[in-house]
Amino acid sequence: LNAKHPITIAVMGCEVNGPGEAKNAYIGIAAGKGSGVIFKKGKVIKRVKKRDFVKEIIKNL
Repeated sequence: LNAKHPITIAVMGCEVNGPGEAKNAYIGIAAGKGSGVIFKKGKVIKRVKKRDFVKEIIKNL
């Protein structure tokens, strides 16, 4: 990955609190059982399955 500017990626263990707790991160994932949510700047943008976590984070950078 060649980022043009510094970014912060958060990996959180709770879908409920994760996006708010990591709101200063550029992008992140908050995981639940078998799935999770991708968020940008504290706002949920997409629900994804566990197998797609990394692919979706990269796609949404």
